[in-house]
Amino acid sequence: LFRLTARRLFSTSHSSVDPAEMKKFQLLAQKWWDEEGEYSALHSMNDIRVPFIRDTLLNMSSNYHLGNPLSGVKILDVGCGGGLLSEPLGRLGASVTGIDPLEDNIRTADQHKSFDPVLAKRIQYKSSSLEEIVEESMETFDVIVASEVVEHVADLEMFIKCCSQVLKPGGSLFITTINKTQLSYILGIVVAEKLMGIVPDGTHEWEKFVPPEKLEHLLKSYGFSVKTVNGMLYNPLSGSWSWMESTSINYALHAVKSGARGQSSPTGVLPEMESEQPSGTAGTSM
Repeated sequence: LFRLTARRLFSTSHSSVDPAEMKKFQLLAQKWWDEEGEYSALHSMNDIRVPFIRDTLLNMSSNYHLGNPLSGVKILDVGCGGGLLSEPLGRLGASVTGIDPLEDNIRTADQHKSFDPVLAKRIQYKSSSLEEIVEESMETFDVIVASEVVEHVADLEMFIKCCSQVLKPGGSLFITTINKTQLSYILGIVVAEKLMGIVPDGTHEWEKFVPPEKLEHLLKSYGFSVKTVNGMLYNPLSGSWSWMESTSINYALHAVKSGARGQSSPTGVLPEMESEQPSGTAGTSM
């Protein structure tokens, strides 16, 4: 049960990116698609985070597209790295924009998607921080995913504010991250980084870990309603993730940006509808 890896990050001062975080992930930019390498835990996380996003959106929608269930949905993948989450979302039919401040990550992502003509049309990548695209992307996206990102941002409040600005009313925000507990320090840093090497030493700073209560408070202050918080458990022996009730280590969160009552976004995602738990998941609905 540990922590996986993560990426990049954003800084508030003049939309600048945290140089220390950049340097950290620069060294790994060519290794995103090595399923047995430093990002193996992120690859296996797709087994639960992709269905979580897909099923939550489908439970809120009246539009179904067989074969392409997320057809017509505009998704922003913030801190997309090498495209590990952008690609499966694109295969579900979504139109995905992946942003990452590290140019080497974007080059890796662009190169990998080029092998699939369908993905090449559905996904576009951009070397940018979230703050840098706000002006051109106000209320542009139906969905934002920020998976393993918020524990690397320099200013979490600025990050959430920017998410609110680029998301359409009634749009969904999905976050996966790591809680700030004694257990997450022991497992996520001491064991995962220093003892077992599941992720490179120095990947995480415990001070930047985000308790779900803090995240929920910030989201509410910027017009979001938190619908679901699910605990996540990583088994380093099997290399697999599963849902759990406790959020004491990793967790996934779904929140909806407030919109006019009864209003639905162009994709049919209803802002007033409570999202249901994805089938087979355990967690606490908030």
